[in-house]
Amino acid sequence: SQQGCDPFAQTQRSKLQHRRARINQQINKEMRMRAGAENLFRATSNHKVKETVALELSYVNSNLQLLKEELEELNSSMDVYQNDSESISVPMIPLGLKETKELDLLVPLKDFISDHYGEEGVLFEKEIKEFMELRQAMRTPSRNEAGLELLMEYYNQLYFLDSRFFPPTRTLGVFFHWYDSLTGVPSHQRALAFEKGSVLFNLGALHTQIGARQDRASLPGLSQAIDAFQKAAGAFNYLKENFSNAPSLDMSAASLTMLVRLMVAQVQECVFEKMTLLRAQNDFLARLQLAQEAARVEDVYSLVHQTMSQPHVKDYVPFSWTTMVQVKSEHFKALSHYFAAIALCDCPAPSDAELLEQEKAFLQFHVTMPEGPSLPVLLQDPEERRKLGKAHLRKAIMRHEEAMRIHGLCKILRKMDILQEVLSFAHKRSLGKYSEIDHEEDFFETGEAPDIHPKTHQKPEIKSPNFSQVKVTDLFHRLGPLSVFSAKNKWYPARRVHLMRGENGFGFTLRGDSPVLIAGVIPGGCAAEAGLKEGDYIISVNGKDCKWSKHAEVVQLLKSTGKEGVDIGVITLQGSECPKAVDRKAAVMSSGSGMLKSNKENSRKSLMNSKSASTLLVWGKKSKRSKKSTYSGVPFSSVGDNEAMY
Repeated sequence: SQQGCDPFAQTQRSKLQHRRARINQQINKEMRMRAGAENLFRATSNHKVKETVALELSYVNSNLQLLKEELEELNSSMDVYQNDSESISVPMIPLGLKETKELDLLVPLKDFISDHYGEEGVLFEKEIKEFMELRQAMRTPSRNEAGLELLMEYYNQLYFLDSRFFPPTRTLGVFFHWYDSLTGVPSHQRALAFEKGSVLFNLGALHTQIGARQDRASLPGLSQAIDAFQKAAGAFNYLKENFSNAPSLDMSAASLTMLVRLMVAQVQECVFEKMTLLRAQNDFLARLQLAQEAARVEDVYSLVHQTMSQPHVKDYVPFSWTTMVQVKSEHFKALSHYFAAIALCDCPAPSDAELLEQEKAFLQFHVTMPEGPSLPVLLQDPEERRKLGKAHLRKAIMRHEEAMRIHGLCKILRKMDILQEVLSFAHKRSLGKYSEIDHEEDFFETGEAPDIHPKTHQKPEIKSPNFSQVKVTDLFHRLGPLSVFSAKNKWYPARRVHLMRGENGFGFTLRGDSPVLIAGVIPGGCAAEAGLKEGDYIISVNGKDCKWSKHAEVVQLLKSTGKEGVDIGVITLQGSECPKAVDRKAAVMSSGSGMLKSNKENSRKSLMNSKSASTLLVWGKKSKRSKKSTYSGVPFSSVGDNEAMY
């Protein structure tokens, strides 16, 4: 059976989770005190009271500040997820997994099996326990491919759980409890969609941890990091597009938009790193390309920073994340100017043969053309190149300094030596280059270098989760084929019918398989006499369970009966008589339920087919059978291709 990961890592995460929850409780308490004090401050006209309250307010506010910093520090314990290689790579931002409480489904599922399916619940204890073990393992996935597969397996198994045990008109009565991944605030819902959305979120979070752990100083490590962050973006995007009304902030549309953008930016940063590893950097065009790649990274990080600064996200995202994103935006802007300067100052002037190609590249290089001489003159005159290079370096140094200033504002980032090293190395490198090309006799005013036009050779892809890569079998397979034996269908109690074979056979037409359907009953024939009806499903023949039997197998069992006749077990689905009434009922049920649900499908499918009150994700697996729509009153002379008369 599947297992979760090492319990020690689990206790580390649990400790984090409990501390987060505790700090949040304290924050809420302080917020209540602050609200009370503010009301009193506004209401009172007594000068003395006002002074006392003002003092108390400043005390509460500084307390809140400290608590928020403590929470901040917890959320930024990135070292839990970073790799242990010697080489310096800028840290990436990983997400912690959402924690969940244990869930006991034994009694609710056994009750449902006996109420709804008319089977003995106790006979399914093994399957229920197996499902609960899978859920238990899924709470602590290992940070590798096996962990991802475990989450996928559980997610796919929820499709069957939903189809078997979650009817559109009522819930199972169990609550799914999950904690917010950043604040530790608990939420609970009866809707299975909340469970599904949370597992999907963890799939994305696990990809971010795998991405952050890769050794990005090597090409294979970089490719794996790119793949992981693209898949993380895909999981968060899928969640955003298919679920709505999440009870926890981490799964709100605003947060998910921010997370998708953050992952895309981290992919773009890896693409830049890949370029620096791959290219012979002493060539003019390669350096221009690096400068444009860096400008592209700056571009995507400034978009993430804007997204993080929006009202519903600002107070929720850790300050260290916002700072880190801003630092990276400045850092890569500096690098774009540095590589522009290096291209101009360290590469020889082009030969006549190279000039055309370089001109073409340079035309699309700046956002606006630099002032000064025409392009051919600029590119062929070393002095002009040095001037423009110097202007780019000046801009680079200003941006490096800004990156270091912002970095210094955040206590948590100050503790991150790696980031500090990267920033100061880049700063020193630009300063060194500047003093190398700066001539004492320079009397010209260094011009303003235009910004570099962002451009990438590898656009990040948002890779949606591929659920079909992990095959699962329905644990509750024994209940019968889902097309009939599902939570949304209802049927009358099974009937046992004793049938004798007449001169013209049994007198019915059969169609399809798993389960075989009685497509028509000949008036006055043996089947009609015995009380069989068109639309009945055959579930047993002479005591042998036939729910999963193929057409030929059932026919074989019927044909092998002798004079004594045959016992047939059948069921009739309810609701085929009057679907309109059911539709109306479902519509009433679904209105005003504020549960997490997939809003896309409500417009796509009729309410009858969709899960109204706790609508779930459409699984993209349409039922292969459309038998139920063909209860036909076809005259018996025209038996269809796949029907046969017996």
